[in-house]
Amino acid sequence: MLDNFSDRLSNASPRLIELIHKFAQAQVLVVGDLTLDEFLTGQVERLSREAPVLIIRHEGTKQVPGGGANAIYNLAKLGAQVIAVGIIGNDDQGQALKTIFTEAGINTSGIFVDSDRPTVTKTRISAHARQSVTQQIVRIDRKSDAPISEALQQQLAEFISANIDKVDAIVCSDYGEGVMTEMVIAAALKHNLVIVDAQKDLDRYQGATIFTPNLPEAELAAGYGISETNLTPAAQDLLKLTNAKQMLITRGEDGMSLFGQDGTKSHIPAFNRTQVFDVTGAGDTVVAALTSALANGSSFWEATVLGNLAASIVVRQFGTSTTNPPEMLTALENLLIDQED
Repeated sequence: MLDNFSDRLSNASPRLIELIHKFAQAQVLVVGDLTLDEFLTGQVERLSREAPVLIIRHEGTKQVPGGGANAIYNLAKLGAQVIAVGIIGNDDQGQALKTIFTEAGINTSGIFVDSDRPTVTKTRISAHARQSVTQQIVRIDRKSDAPISEALQQQLAEFISANIDKVDAIVCSDYGEGVMTEMVIAAALKHNLVIVDAQKDLDRYQGATIFTPNLPEAELAAGYGISETNLTPAAQDLLKLTNAKQMLITRGEDGMSLFGQDGTKSHIPAFNRTQVFDVTGAGDTVVAALTSALANGSSFWEATVLGNLAASIVVRQFGTSTTNPPEMLTALENLLIDQED
């Protein structure tokens, strides 16, 4: 099977290179749960006399897009023209996220402010002693579990409807933070190319083009454990559950498996199994590259290979990260050389 994949990859390489060069032509709308990831770091000075806790001298703060915002940011870094749709709070974190997007050339006209809820923020506090590694001590999450108002749902749905003919694809990035309501989903599903990255409740996205669950998400949706022996019937169950055209199950070091409603299936091996430092946000990178390819008319197999290639780059870096077309072209060249050896 791997030999067949090597031959297919070699034959497809000119087309894959062409698609990477076309990423900048993709027009994509992403609707989802926007998150800001904050990283506060410092050095441990001593134990506090007030309580048995560490006193940390602050050294730096880093803010990066997380959740659905990471999918948006990844698309922009790949060169796509992106319209971001979602909700932020009336707070510094929301403004920070919009600033990051604006500097990356992302259209933020679809981001609405909800003064009744905070911007979803995950703050990680890490520290180190002198001459020691930095370690995470605690994470603080800011978010609201209250439902989004019907008026705001209507605004999101109307914005999607008003822009649906301007884009080549729509991505639904559902992290369970409340943006993806039935009204919003219904508006998004009116496009003919919809990519769904949802942690749960996949059946709410009936008829979407392609889903990209990782193995735990696929198991949750199927209702049972998935192994090599029952992977194909599980994928067929998920296709029936969602009425999707394609189901792409990402399987970590075992690569990716693509299944079609017509019974077709393909297995793409992991391209990088020895230099994996951090898989945080890799799923968003897969979605970004996959969408950029599909928006330019690629086959589902070609898009999956490029999604796999992009992920193999970002897992070599710590934390949520992105890649770009030059890096992908270099990685593809190296992959083709490795396949020949």
